[in-house]
Amino acid sequence: MATTRVALAPMKAVQVPRPGGDFEIVEREVPQPGAGQVRIKVQACGVCHSDVLVKEGAWPGIQYPRVPGHEVVGVIDALGAGVTEWSKGQRVGVGWHGGQDGTCLACRRGDFRNCANLKITGISIDGGYQEYMVAPVEALAAIPESLDAAEAAPLLCAGITTYNALRHSGALPGDLVAVQGVGGLGHLGIQFASKFGYKVAAVGRGPGNAALAKKLGASVYIDSKAANAAEELQKLGGAQVILATAPSSKAMSELISGLGMNGRLVVVGATMDPIEVTPVQLIMGSRSIQGWSSGTPTDSEDTLRFAELSGVRPMIEKYPLAKAAEAYARMMSGNAEFRVVLTM
Repeated sequence: MATTRVALAPMKAVQVPRPGGDFEIVEREVPQPGAGQVRIKVQACGVCHSDVLVKEGAWPGIQYPRVPGHEVVGVIDALGAGVTEWSKGQRVGVGWHGGQDGTCLACRRGDFRNCANLKITGISIDGGYQEYMVAPVEALAAIPESLDAAEAAPLLCAGITTYNALRHSGALPGDLVAVQGVGGLGHLGIQFASKFGYKVAAVGRGPGNAALAKKLGASVYIDSKAANAAEELQKLGGAQVILATAPSSKAMSELISGLGMNGRLVVVGATMDPIEVTPVQLIMGSRSIQGWSSGTPTDSEDTLRFAELSGVRPMIEKYPLAKAAEAYARMMSGNAEFRVVLTM
């Protein structure tokens, strides 16, 4: 049953007016949810490197102006017609997965993550760089009450991506799992890998992150500038899985020989450069390379529940919505430790 519409004062939103344009802080009418949608009063929204796709117009078909943001946490404050399974006041999150068509071959097979016409939050629809947003019910994930909104937000992208990739990687408790990169994705990947019961080898460039990697749960830190990381992994018996989080194809390529028998390089760090591998590297030892994108809202809920139970939390830097441009610049600098979050 739809709620009675109450007139609200205009809200603040941060939009990208055109590809490559500067962020604009604008006032907009608070949106009304349509059938099968809810309106969310946004509490926090993560600033993800994928937001560059909106900022620079690198994704085809984006309609501008567009409000970015796909790590959204808030509270439902209005229900559209026909929405019965969610309630006003309920804490929810919206991640990359903004809805599926339900009719393509992937959807008919239940593989909503690979929907041919996937809606992407902040790309297909306006995202969370605003005080209120509208989302379809198929994009909603329930947020555990004990999780802080600003800490939960990055779990809806960086968290689900690393958690979901690892739990589908085939690695078993006790296996050697290497995490390439100790950054926005990597610092969560190390934590999840450790909590899954893997022996974790963190691979970074330089000695600077050694202490942090150990604190996050790594048993071993490999400085790829000081040693051949693949050889170091082989000394440890070869990695069953290497989770490649840092967007460097060269660094990924250099690690492939560190895989053990039937080992798998799981790629979650997005870059356009080719990964270089020889057929012999894959044939000898039956090694493989797999890409992994984030997941569905139910995968988000699994990630959030596991984080709640295990104590996995992102390291964050918080900025108010009015400083979205500064927050984005901080994220793009590569110096943030490690996820940037807008708070409302």
